[in-house]
Amino acid sequence: MTDDHSPDPAQLAKAETLVEALPYLQRFAGATFVVKYGGHAMGDAKAAREFAEDVVLLKAVGINPVVVHGGGPQIGAMLKKLGVESEFVDGLRVTDAETAQIAEMVLSGAINKELVSWIGQAGGRAIGISGKDGGFVRAEKVKRTVRDPESLIERVVDLGFVGEPATIDRSVLDTISNSGMIPVVAPVGVDAVGQTYNINADTMAGAVASAMDAARLFLLTDVAGVLDKKGVLLTDLSPAMIAELRSDGTVSGGMIPKLETCVSAVKGGVEAAVVLDGRIPHAMLLEIFTRQGAGTMIRAG
Repeated sequence: MTDDHSPDPAQLAKAETLVEALPYLQRFAGATFVVKYGGHAMGDAKAAREFAEDVVLLKAVGINPVVVHGGGPQIGAMLKKLGVESEFVDGLRVTDAETAQIAEMVLSGAINKELVSWIGQAGGRAIGISGKDGGFVRAEKVKRTVRDPESLIERVVDLGFVGEPATIDRSVLDTISNSGMIPVVAPVGVDAVGQTYNINADTMAGAVASAMDAARLFLLTDVAGVLDKKGVLLTDLSPAMIAELRSDGTVSGGMIPKLETCVSAVKGGVEAAVVLDGRIPHAMLLEIFTRQGAGTMIRAG
């Protein structure tokens, strides 16, 4: 039997959660986290609000978040609305001059500023930029080949204005973060002669994380993480383990480029990369501040 002065169990649970988070708060104080935001959360107001709250909380406790966002579905919807046909090669949209212009409008305009607004409503201060701002991302054209299934002959495929980061000037992001604000990055870059290129958001996030010596790279997806053949979540992986999972067909499809990004990031100096289910409320906070975690973590060794 309890008296009227007994603490509320729910309040006690909240206090215990804060205590559990303490060592992680201490460990990551001053660290940089790069978060690739996209998928389910981008199309759901409640999920977007919760994501913005998580990012603002990270900044408030002394972690420096950098948000890199995608926008494939939104670009696709706008192209369809304007009657522009799309073609994909290995998950990358073949991008002619008209498509590139529309994609930049959607990414750097509508999506970027909407996310900045969500963060502002959650009590944070954010600045939206693309790789073109301040010479932040120097891009180069992506080169892809495809193998004919019958002849096995490889041929070069021209993806148009699809690029990848060649160099990243981290001082632009450092300046924003050091001023107390949160950078929100649209995946657009420019080459040496001023040509604009669209960049895959996962690729952009991985390159930014490596350039920033980030403690964590988070890729928010529409799945729980990397699953084994029985559908069980694999919580810890290394590049060697990922190679095995690819060779035996355990991972396939859209998960392959995400894991390639993670492997590249950890080999580039990022402490760990995490594939997370963005549909779970506050999944990022669960991964960072609890012992159990919430997704699949990839480390270099």
